[in-house]
Amino acid sequence: MPSPAPHPEDLHPSLWRASQLARHTARTLDTGYAALSAELPGGGWPVGALVDLLVQQPGVGEMRLLSPALGAAGGRPIALVQPPHLPNGPGLDYIGLPLKQLMQLNAKTTGDALWAAEQILRAGSCGALLLWIERVPVSSLRRLHLAAQSSDTFFVAVRPLAAAADTSPALLRLALRATSEGLAVDIVKRRGPLRTDPLPLPLQPTPVLLSRHARTARRSPAPVAARSLQAEVAA
Repeated sequence: MPSPAPHPEDLHPSLWRASQLARHTARTLDTGYAALSAELPGGGWPVGALVDLLVQQPGVGEMRLLSPALGAAGGRPIALVQPPHLPNGPGLDYIGLPLKQLMQLNAKTTGDALWAAEQILRAGSCGALLLWIERVPVSSLRRLHLAAQSSDTFFVAVRPLAAAADTSPALLRLALRATSEGLAVDIVKRRGPLRTDPLPLPLQPTPVLLSRHARTARRSPAPVAARSLQAEVAA
C-alpha cells in the first residue's frame, strides 16, 4: 500500500495548502475572540514574527482587540513605541495590565523608532512590542521581522490602512475598520485561503486603553529616549 502523501508543512514549515490554514508550528497567543482565532493559523496571534494591524486611524479599537493577548503577557514588560495617546491607567488595570509593566517610548524620528523597536526585539526582554508607524521602507520591516524571529516577543506594527497595498514580510496582516458594534476585520494576508468577506468582531466591553485625556491612577510610564534604550531593555 502506498504511503500517504506528506503534509506540505512536514516538508518545510513555510509550505501549506492554499485551501487550508497553515499548521503554525511556532507559539501563538489566544486572541480572546473565538471567531478571529478560528481564522488564524495555529488558532491565535503568532509570536516571534511581525503582525501588521492596518487601521483607519489610531484608536479605532486596536488596543481593545489586543488586550486579551497583552493581559496574558505573564508579567513581562510591554513596550509601546510611538503610541498615539497616553496609556489610560484605570483601563489598563481593568484588564490586569498595571502601568508599571509598560515601557513607553516616543522617538524624535522614524529612524529612531525603528532602531528602538529592533533593539527591543533583539534584547528579548519584553513580552510584547506595539509599534505605531506610518511610512516605512519594506527593507526596515524585513529587519524587524528577522529580529522578531529570534525572540519570543508578541510584535505588532500598527500602520495606516493605505499600507495594505504595500509589500510587507508580516506573517499576518489584518485591516481594521470601526463599526457600531466593534470592528470589521479584513484578512489581508495569512498562511491560508483568501477570505473575501470582512469578519464582524464585537469588541469586549473594555474601557479605553489609550486616551488623549487619560487619567492615571498611578504614575505614567516614564518615556524613554530612543538612543538610551539598549541599557533599559537589556536590564
